[in-house]
Amino acid sequence: MANRTLSESILIHSPPDEVYDMVADVTRMGEWSPVCKACWWDEGGSAQVGAWFTGRNETPERTWETRSQVVTADRGKEFTFVVGGTRTRWSYTFEPAEEGAKVTESWELLPDGVEFFESRFGDQAQAQIEERVRAAREGIPLTLARIKEAAEGR
Repeated sequence: MANRTLSESILIHSPPDEVYDMVADVTRMGEWSPVCKACWWDEGGSAQVGAWFTGRNETPERTWETRSQVVTADRGKEFTFVVGGTRTRWSYTFEPAEEGAKVTESWELLPDGVEFFESRFGDQAQAQIEERVRAAREGIPLTLARIKEAAEGR
């Protein structure tokens, strides 16, 4: 099975708290992600542990929505959410660096995510998982670069 955990970092010339505030405002995710085109808070939620939000994803092949739950909201340090509450973990960590913040984006397909693909796609589950791994591998550096551009005012 393909690697189900990916991570990449970038140096951003802005304070960790400021970059955190940008990322934790999930309504801005469509500005950066190559797949997630829009997000909105469910039921008046905000960047707090336990809050849910919906994201609209688009690829040339299809459009779909997911619901995600915030599991860590530690301003200036970490913002993490889990798609479907148990399937895929997306995490952003923020570390002080000499010239701003080291921002790390991580992706992990959790065991419930693997089970979801197996039950939904049967014999095609592995191919579907590999496609999600590829999309994350290609999307993480692009997302980080776009966050950097926005944070640095370019």
